[in-house]
Amino acid sequence: MTGRAAERPRSRVHFGAARRKMVSLLVQKGITDARLLEAMASVPRHVFAPEGLEWKAYEEIALPLVRGQTLSSPLTVARMLQALELDGGGPILEVGTGSGYQSALLAALAGPVFTIERIAELAETARERLRSLGIERVNFRVGDGSLGWREFAPYRAIVVSAGSPAIPEPLVAQLADGGRLVAPVGERDAQEILLVRRDGDRTQTARLGGALFVPLIGRAGWRTA
Repeated sequence: MTGRAAERPRSRVHFGAARRKMVSLLVQKGITDARLLEAMASVPRHVFAPEGLEWKAYEEIALPLVRGQTLSSPLTVARMLQALELDGGGPILEVGTGSGYQSALLAALAGPVFTIERIAELAETARERLRSLGIERVNFRVGDGSLGWREFAPYRAIVVSAGSPAIPEPLVAQLADGGRLVAPVGERDAQEILLVRRDGDRTQTARLGGALFVPLIGRAGWRTA
Protein backbone atom coordinates (compact mmCIF):
# COMPACT_ATOMS: atom_id res chain seq x y z
CA MET A 1 0.00 0.00 0.00
CA THR A 2 1.38 3.39 -0.94
CA GLY A 3 0.49 7.05 -0.96
CA ARG A 4 -2.21 8.68 1.13
CA ALA A 5 -3.87 5.41 2.15
CA ALA A 6 -0.62 4.19 3.67
CA GLU A 7 -0.28 7.40 5.68
CA ARG A 8 -3.70 7.14 7.32
CA PRO A 9 -4.23 3.65 8.72
CA ARG A 10 -7.53 3.45 10.63
CA SER A 11 -7.46 -0.03 12.16
CA ARG A 12 -7.95 -0.64 15.87
CA VAL A 13 -4.55 -2.32 15.93
CA HIS A 14 -2.90 0.83 14.61
CA PHE A 15 -4.68 3.15 17.01
CA GLY A 16 -4.02 0.85 19.96
CA ALA A 17 -0.30 0.82 19.23
CA ALA A 18 -0.28 4.59 18.74
CA ARG A 19 -2.10 5.09 22.04
CA ARG A 20 0.41 2.92 23.90
CA LYS A 21 3.26 4.89 22.34
CA MET A 22 1.61 8.16 23.40
CA VAL A 23 1.33 6.96 27.00
CA SER A 24 4.95 5.83 27.00
CA LEU A 25 6.05 9.28 25.85
CA LEU A 26 3.91 10.92 28.54
CA VAL A 27 5.72 8.86 31.18
CA GLN A 28 9.05 10.01 29.76
CA LYS A 29 7.82 13.61 30.03
CA GLY A 30 7.07 13.26 33.73
CA ILE A 31 3.45 12.13 33.89
CA THR A 32 3.31 9.73 36.84
CA ASP A 33 -0.38 9.59 37.85
CA ALA A 34 -1.23 5.92 37.27
CA ARG A 35 -5.00 6.45 37.03
CA LEU A 36 -4.54 9.26 34.52
CA LEU A 37 -2.17 7.18 32.39
CA GLU A 38 -4.65 4.30 32.48
CA ALA A 39 -7.44 6.61 31.35
CA MET A 40 -5.35 8.01 28.50
CA ALA A 41 -4.45 4.46 27.49
CA SER A 42 -8.12 3.51 27.24
CA VAL A 43 -9.94 6.58 25.89
CA PRO A 44 -9.74 6.52 22.05
CA ARG A 45 -8.39 10.00 21.33
CA HIS A 46 -8.79 9.52 17.57
CA VAL A 47 -12.57 9.48 18.01
CA PHE A 48 -12.34 13.12 19.15
CA ALA A 49 -10.03 14.25 16.34
CA PRO A 50 -11.34 16.17 13.31
CA GLU A 51 -12.39 14.04 10.37
CA GLY A 52 -9.35 13.29 8.25
CA LEU A 53 -6.89 13.89 11.10
CA GLU A 54 -7.60 10.77 13.16
CA TRP A 55 -4.18 9.40 12.22
CA LYS A 56 -2.53 12.37 13.98
CA ALA A 57 -4.53 12.04 17.19
CA TYR A 58 -1.74 10.42 19.23
CA GLU A 59 1.04 12.75 18.13
CA GLU A 60 2.29 15.45 20.51
CA ILE A 61 0.47 18.24 18.69
CA ALA A 62 -2.73 20.25 19.05
CA LEU A 63 -5.40 19.61 16.41
CA PRO A 64 -7.77 22.18 14.86
CA LEU A 65 -11.49 22.13 15.57
CA VAL A 66 -14.32 24.23 14.16
CA ARG A 67 -14.60 27.98 14.76
CA GLY A 68 -10.88 28.36 15.48
CA GLN A 69 -10.87 26.07 18.52
CA THR A 70 -8.33 23.31 19.21
CA LEU A 71 -7.87 19.88 20.75
CA SER A 72 -4.89 20.36 23.06
CA SER A 73 -1.84 18.13 22.76
CA PRO A 74 -1.76 14.97 24.92
CA LEU A 75 1.00 16.34 27.16
CA THR A 76 -0.83 19.61 27.82
CA VAL A 77 -3.99 17.73 28.79
CA ALA A 78 -2.02 15.34 30.99
CA ARG A 79 -0.10 18.11 32.78
CA MET A 80 -3.29 19.93 33.67
CA LEU A 81 -5.23 16.88 34.82
CA GLN A 82 -2.31 15.50 36.82
CA ALA A 83 -2.13 18.80 38.71
CA LEU A 84 -5.74 18.35 39.83
CA GLU A 85 -4.79 15.15 41.72
CA LEU A 86 -8.17 13.56 41.00
CA ASP A 87 -8.97 10.56 43.19
CA GLY A 88 -12.49 9.66 42.10
CA GLY A 89 -14.33 12.40 43.97
CA GLY A 90 -16.40 15.18 42.51
CA PRO A 91 -18.12 17.19 41.28
CA ILE A 92 -15.73 18.46 38.59
CA LEU A 93 -16.17 21.57 36.42
CA GLU A 94 -14.65 21.80 32.95
CA VAL A 95 -14.63 25.15 31.17
CA GLY A 96 -14.25 24.63 27.43
CA THR A 97 -15.66 21.27 26.32
CA GLY A 98 -14.07 21.45 22.89
CA SER A 99 -13.94 18.01 21.28
CA GLY A 100 -15.03 16.23 24.46
CA TYR A 101 -11.75 14.32 24.86
CA GLN A 102 -10.83 15.88 28.18
CA SER A 103 -14.44 15.42 29.33
CA ALA A 104 -14.07 11.70 28.68
CA LEU A 105 -10.86 11.54 30.71
CA LEU A 106 -12.44 13.47 33.59
CA ALA A 107 -15.39 11.06 33.60
CA ALA A 108 -12.93 8.16 33.90
CA LEU A 109 -11.08 9.83 36.79
CA ALA A 110 -13.87 11.44 38.83
CA GLY A 111 -17.40 12.63 38.61
CA PRO A 112 -19.92 13.82 38.04
CA VAL A 113 -18.46 16.17 35.42
CA PHE A 114 -20.09 19.47 34.47
CA THR A 115 -18.74 20.89 31.23
CA ILE A 116 -19.46 24.28 29.63
CA GLU A 117 -18.90 25.20 25.99
CA ARG A 118 -19.84 28.52 24.39
CA ILE A 119 -20.05 27.04 20.85
CA ALA A 120 -23.21 24.95 20.54
CA GLU A 121 -21.89 22.95 17.58
CA LEU A 122 -18.90 21.73 19.59
CA ALA A 123 -21.02 20.89 22.62
CA GLU A 124 -23.45 18.80 20.60
CA THR A 125 -20.70 16.94 18.74
CA ALA A 126 -18.93 16.20 22.03
CA ARG A 127 -22.17 14.95 23.57
CA GLU A 128 -22.72 12.58 20.66
CA ARG A 129 -19.15 11.27 20.86
CA LEU A 130 -19.40 10.52 24.56
CA ARG A 131 -22.78 8.88 24.08
CA SER A 132 -21.38 6.67 21.32
CA LEU A 133 -18.62 5.51 23.69
CA GLY A 134 -21.06 4.82 26.53
CA ILE A 135 -19.48 7.52 28.71
CA GLU A 136 -21.89 8.83 31.32
CA ARG A 137 -21.75 11.25 34.25
CA VAL A 138 -20.97 14.21 31.95
CA ASN A 139 -23.45 17.09 32.01
CA PHE A 140 -23.36 19.70 29.23
CA ARG A 141 -24.16 23.38 29.16
CA VAL A 142 -23.81 25.94 26.36
CA GLY A 143 -22.88 29.35 27.71
CA ASP A 144 -20.27 31.61 29.25
CA GLY A 145 -17.78 29.29 30.93
CA SER A 146 -15.93 32.15 32.61
CA LEU A 147 -18.90 32.47 34.98
CA GLY A 148 -18.90 28.78 35.91
CA TRP A 149 -21.99 26.74 36.75
CA ARG A 150 -23.12 27.85 40.20
CA GLU A 151 -26.02 25.41 40.57
CA PHE A 152 -23.66 22.48 41.19
CA ALA A 153 -20.87 24.27 43.07
CA PRO A 154 -18.71 23.90 45.03
CA TYR A 155 -16.42 21.86 42.78
CA ARG A 156 -13.68 19.55 43.94
CA ALA A 157 -11.69 20.50 40.86
CA ILE A 158 -11.98 22.97 37.99
CA VAL A 159 -10.07 22.82 34.71
CA VAL A 160 -10.13 25.73 32.27
CA SER A 161 -9.20 24.91 28.68
CA ALA A 162 -8.90 28.47 27.37
CA GLY A 163 -6.57 31.33 28.21
CA SER A 164 -7.72 34.38 30.17
CA PRO A 165 -6.03 37.59 31.37
CA ALA A 166 -6.53 36.46 34.99
CA ILE A 167 -8.07 33.60 36.92
CA PRO A 168 -11.84 34.23 36.63
CA GLU A 169 -13.11 35.20 40.08
CA PRO A 170 -16.46 33.39 39.64
CA LEU A 171 -14.56 30.13 39.20
CA VAL A 172 -12.47 30.65 42.34
CA ALA A 173 -15.70 31.36 44.24
CA GLN A 174 -17.12 28.02 43.04
CA LEU A 175 -14.07 26.02 44.13
CA ALA A 176 -14.56 23.83 47.20
CA ASP A 177 -12.40 24.16 50.29
CA GLY A 178 -9.34 22.03 49.55
CA GLY A 179 -10.16 22.07 45.86
CA ARG A 180 -7.81 22.68 42.93
CA LEU A 181 -8.18 24.77 39.80
CA VAL A 182 -5.90 24.78 36.75
CA ALA A 183 -6.09 27.46 34.08
CA PRO A 184 -3.85 29.12 31.48
CA VAL A 185 -3.41 32.82 32.25
CA GLY A 186 -1.65 35.61 30.36
CA GLU A 187 -1.83 37.35 27.01
CA ARG A 188 -3.85 36.11 24.05
CA ASP A 189 -0.74 34.77 22.31
CA ALA A 190 1.06 33.26 25.33
CA GLN A 191 -0.03 32.02 28.73
CA GLU A 192 1.25 30.20 31.76
CA ILE A 193 -0.69 27.35 33.36
CA LEU A 194 -1.51 28.21 36.97
CA LEU A 195 -2.61 25.86 39.73
CA VAL A 196 -4.82 27.43 42.39
CA ARG A 197 -5.41 25.60 45.68
CA ARG A 198 -8.13 26.81 48.00
CA ASP A 199 -7.77 26.69 51.79
CA GLY A 200 -10.80 28.31 53.37
CA ASP A 201 -10.87 31.93 52.29
CA ARG A 202 -7.24 31.79 51.16
CA THR A 203 -5.72 30.55 47.92
CA GLN A 204 -2.23 29.47 46.93
CA THR A 205 -0.99 29.65 43.36
CA ALA A 206 1.73 27.62 41.66
CA ARG A 207 3.13 27.97 38.13
CA LEU A 208 3.17 24.89 35.92
CA GLY A 209 4.82 26.22 32.77
CA GLY A 210 4.05 27.96 29.52
CA ALA A 211 1.17 27.20 27.19
CA LEU A 212 -0.82 28.55 24.27
CA PHE A 213 -4.61 28.22 24.35
CA VAL A 214 -7.47 29.84 22.49
CA PRO A 215 -8.91 32.81 24.42
CA LEU A 216 -11.55 32.36 27.10
CA ILE A 217 -14.37 34.56 25.81
CA GLY A 218 -16.77 35.77 28.46
CA ARG A 219 -17.64 38.34 31.09
CA ALA A 220 -14.82 37.14 33.37
CA GLY A 221 -12.38 36.45 30.53
CA TRP A 222 -11.70 38.23 27.27
CA ARG A 223 -14.79 40.23 26.31
CA THR A 224 -14.51 39.71 22.54
CA ALA A 225 -12.99 37.16 20.19
